[in-house]
Amino acid sequence: MTGLSQQRTAHILSVDVEDYFQVEAFADVVPRSGWDQWPSRVESNTLRMLDLFDQHSAKATFFFVGWVADRFPRLVRETVDRGHEIACHSYWHRTIYSLDPAEFRKDTRRARRAIEDAGGAQVFGYRAPSWSITRDCLWALDILAEEGFTYDSSIYPIRHDLYGVPGAERFPYTHSCANGLKLREFPPATLRLLNQNLPVAGGGYLRIFPSAYNELAFRAFERKQQRVVVYMHPWEIDPEQPRIEGKLKSRFRHYTNLNRMQEKLSAVLTRHRFQPFVDVLAEEALAHSPSKQTETFMGEAVAETAVQEVGGNL
Repeated sequence: MTGLSQQRTAHILSVDVEDYFQVEAFADVVPRSGWDQWPSRVESNTLRMLDLFDQHSAKATFFFVGWVADRFPRLVRETVDRGHEIACHSYWHRTIYSLDPAEFRKDTRRARRAIEDAGGAQVFGYRAPSWSITRDCLWALDILAEEGFTYDSSIYPIRHDLYGVPGAERFPYTHSCANGLKLREFPPATLRLLNQNLPVAGGGYLRIFPSAYNELAFRAFERKQQRVVVYMHPWEIDPEQPRIEGKLKSRFRHYTNLNRMQEKLSAVLTRHRFQPFVDVLAEEALAHSPSKQTETFMGEAVAETAVQEVGGNL
């Protein structure tokens, strides 16, 4: 990765902006038709997260659920105004493998429109709810490319009961779609141990696993001159959120160490430097075409010609 060896590595920080009752873990007990009946905490929690990032001069990509953007447009605008990137996390937070291509396209278009209208900025990136683009629905990447998305961050190269593409690339790569288009893919971080990919440095893995384990990932990635993709959710810094009576495994994954997450996150932000996906795309574009003038962050966003060149050359 050009330039990373000469300076402190800038890793990638991302937030999936969804409320505590919208997670897939509780989808069987909290129907989407009843979302409006739950007391929302997404706005206050996201603002707390924005304040925390400001304290550490960290910039991130915020993947908004379209439903949230429609109901809290000022939150989306506030995120943009504070210098962060906004991106798409679907409209209804449904797993992609539960949809057909037409449903996915409709949901994605609705979500992107809601997020862009609220934030007044173009959306380039997508992340599937619950990392749910699997081998059975790679067609979703074709649709994202057709809809004009520049990058995706949905392919988790692990084995898991709900998601994952075992054997997928661990580091950023360009996916060649069946329709001839290309899409830049940014996998979440994994550690390679005992011939297995183990999840690390995001969500429950950041919240539940020891800090030493997560720091091991940062050191391993930096030795390879790669960036760790860190992800989290606003509800993870909210130990006072209402409790939902879901399955035991779901409750464990959702509630364990909520009271420690802000402390753990603050430590990570102190130790490491972060940037959003769009800045990484801009750096990649410049590295492959240094003569082109490319915007480094937001504004007019990544220059279209440079982004197209990255997709064709990597």
